[in-house]
Amino acid sequence: MHAVNRRAARVAARCLVVPLAVAPLLFTAQPAFAHTDLVTGSPAEAASESRPPQTIKLTFSDEMTSRYAKVALTAPDGEPGAAGAPQVTGRTVTLPVKPGLPAGSYTVGYRVVSADGHPVTGSYRFTVEEAASAPAPTPTRTPTPTPTPARTADASRTDDASSTPDPPLPVVAIAGGLFLLAAAGVSVAVTRRRRTRHGS
Repeated sequence: MHAVNRRAARVAARCLVVPLAVAPLLFTAQPAFAHTDLVTGSPAEAASESRPPQTIKLTFSDEMTSRYAKVALTAPDGEPGAAGAPQVTGRTVTLPVKPGLPAGSYTVGYRVVSADGHPVTGSYRFTVEEAASAPAPTPTRTPTPTPTPARTADASRTDDASSTPDPPLPVVAIAGGLFLLAAAGVSVAVTRRRRTRHGS
C-alpha cells in the first residue's frame, strides 16, 4: 500500500510540474494576441482647434497595413472631410483633409485589424472654432489698348479733302448761269461804250 501511494504521489507531482512550467509562457504570450488600440490622435479627442487641420494622424499600438486600416472624417454638415485615401507608415495612419471646411464638431472614425485578426473600430470628436479662410481670388489683368499710330499732315489733308462733300448739281447750274449772265452784261456794256466813242 505504501508503495502504491508513493507512485501516485510522484505521478501527481509530475502532472503539476508541467503546467506550472508552461504557465509563465502563456502569460508572457498573451500581450502578443491583445487587441490593437488607438494610442494617440491628432487632433486629439475633445480637442478645440482654432482652424481646420490639414491632416488627421492616428497612431496605434501595432503596425498597420493600407489594406486593413480605414480612417474617415465627417464634417459638421455631415459631408466627408477627407481629401483622399489614408496613408500608412508603421503604426501611424495619416488622412488628408479637404481645404475650406466649416467650423463646428468633427468626427474621426477608424476601423483596423488587430494582431489576432479581429477588427477594431472606434471614433471620437474634436471641435474647430473658425472656418478655413477662402483663398484670395486671382486678379484679372486688363488688356492694355494698342495705341493708334498718328496720321501725317498729308494724310490728314487728303482725308479732309476726300471727306469734303461735292456741291449738289442744281447749285452748280445756278452758279454757272449767273456767271454767263454777268459775262453777257459786261460784254454788252463794253460794246455800248465802243459805239458811243465811235459816234462822237
